[in-house]
Amino acid sequence: MPRSAPTVSYKPKPGEIPTNPGVYRFRDADGRVLYVGKAKNLRARLSNYFAPLRTLHERTRRMVTTAASVEWTVVASDVDSLQLEYMWIKEFDPPFNVRYRDDKSYPFMAITLADEAPRVIVTRNRRIKGAKYFGPYPKVWAVHDTIDLMIKVFPIRTCSDSSYKKAMASGRPCFPGQIGRCGGPCSMKVSIEEHRAIVDDFVAFMSGGDQRFTRELTARMREASAAMDYEAAAVYRDRLQAIDAVLNKSALVLAADTDADLFGIAEDELAAAVQHFVIRGGRVRGVRATTIEKELDISGGDLVDQVLQRTYGNAEGADIPRQVLVPAMPDDAADLEEWLRGRRGKSVTIQIAQRGRKAELMRTASLNAQQALMLHKTRRTSDYLARTQALTDLQEALGLAEAPLRIECFDVSHLGGTNVVASMVVFEDGLARKDQYRSFKVEETTDDTDSLYQVLRRRLAYLDRPEEAEAAPDPDVTADGEVVTERRRPRFAYRPQLLVVDGGKPQVEAAARALRDAGHEEIALCGIAKRLEEVWLPGEDFPVILPRTSESLYLLQRLRDEAHRFAITHQRKRRRRDIQSVLAEVPGLGDARIKALLRHFGSVAALRTASPEQIAELPGVGPKLAAAIHAHLSGG
Repeated sequence: MPRSAPTVSYKPKPGEIPTNPGVYRFRDADGRVLYVGKAKNLRARLSNYFAPLRTLHERTRRMVTTAASVEWTVVASDVDSLQLEYMWIKEFDPPFNVRYRDDKSYPFMAITLADEAPRVIVTRNRRIKGAKYFGPYPKVWAVHDTIDLMIKVFPIRTCSDSSYKKAMASGRPCFPGQIGRCGGPCSMKVSIEEHRAIVDDFVAFMSGGDQRFTRELTARMREASAAMDYEAAAVYRDRLQAIDAVLNKSALVLAADTDADLFGIAEDELAAAVQHFVIRGGRVRGVRATTIEKELDISGGDLVDQVLQRTYGNAEGADIPRQVLVPAMPDDAADLEEWLRGRRGKSVTIQIAQRGRKAELMRTASLNAQQALMLHKTRRTSDYLARTQALTDLQEALGLAEAPLRIECFDVSHLGGTNVVASMVVFEDGLARKDQYRSFKVEETTDDTDSLYQVLRRRLAYLDRPEEAEAAPDPDVTADGEVVTERRRPRFAYRPQLLVVDGGKPQVEAAARALRDAGHEEIALCGIAKRLEEVWLPGEDFPVILPRTSESLYLLQRLRDEAHRFAITHQRKRRRRDIQSVLAEVPGLGDARIKALLRHFGSVAALRTASPEQIAELPGVGPKLAAAIHAHLSGG
């Protein structure tokens, strides 16, 4: 399908698409399902895909032009469309729908309820038939510690299936039962029915029913003590202490009657990370981590919609809480609530955590999600096979003669035309070379393209003057903000195979002009535009669209983000140095007092608005010095 085509050839005729709610599927020429979506009004929704191609989001355009047909199924209600969409996504695994990758590194506690005598185990296998799972836990030892404490209160089976069968056949206790580590029927202390009742209590406690058991054990301990049965009272006391120890491992973060699932989400244009906090009885009982790879542009409420569908699509009713806390409300929140209510058998509400402890917990979950997303991107970039694939894909996508083993990426940062700085980050063989990062001071300008041209001309000049290439453009800055001595300066004459600039067509053309004027057009060039993650080449009217899940796009994104981070870091350091230079001009104000002033007031802006009396409140700053500081900052 040529780019100039106004729309696709398989566009349905006017009036063919019904206005009912339903689910639609895009298929390619081989019949493979590419994308599944739902709509309250099929005609209104699908018309968005068949608008003129030039008006579509780049990635939506790629999906629409890859497809060869579209089909739809009308359903009775919006809730039915939600259910059918989930079923079809599971069945067809369409490449343009979001892809989920669960973090399988965390261990779970599992109770094998389908067994004649259920046992408690530590496992990473989430597919044990009939098992009830708790967690996940951050470390394996944390699960074992919890089990050790729990079986003191609820002595259930811990021995292996072979030990259980052998004990039941021989009538002799299993070995763990002989040493008090197994409380199953194989220990010959309880019947199968009595053991099942203890297992039910174990599951109820772990599901959030800790208050009931605490009250019951306390009452029994007091009754035994009143009856002078001190041995029984001691047993109840030890069980209470074990319960307290378990509860102390899971801090009370919300009201004791709170049963909720909280989802923290961090995302960029290509991926998202989800942290799912499972809260039962007001305590965080487990955290599930998921990474999502996005092929089409999806964010905010739509992403929450997909996350909730996947989380609860196969969940048992008992695993669905009364309350679901999310960072953004889906458009079909009412339909999702009705769907969850049907699965749970009771009311379920979806809410945004806006204030109080719930908002604090949401911030914690979101912070964890941001760190998980960063780690996910870093791992993909640093993996050897992924790096090799990324460089090969870049070579093919950009039409390079060889794989770009050395890549330099440039970014310009400024504050309204002042404090303009540019950064250069270096990746060799797909890995960051922080010892070769450099920053550039740029004359004040509001034109990013001119700043980029200046910086590239300065950098490229070193290729033609090897004798000067050991000196960095700004020798006082490294990737870590440290001073660079003559001895530590790395060689600056290495020729990159690829230059990457942060930006779209205007930035790429400015960089191409710098390469031409410097006489180094043999160096390949591209730009990556943040909004749509498009890759621009010089002289091209349309961008190169790399698959969202490709290693090459992850590498380019990592380069761009690292260049931006480094530029912002250097800019802040320069501003801080400038601020300290201004304050250092005040007689009697040394480094220690300058740092104390900035720490106390938080910023120079706050310090400028402070009165001499407020400045004098700082220990070590008297009225005279405070007046001098105030006069200097106010220009008096």
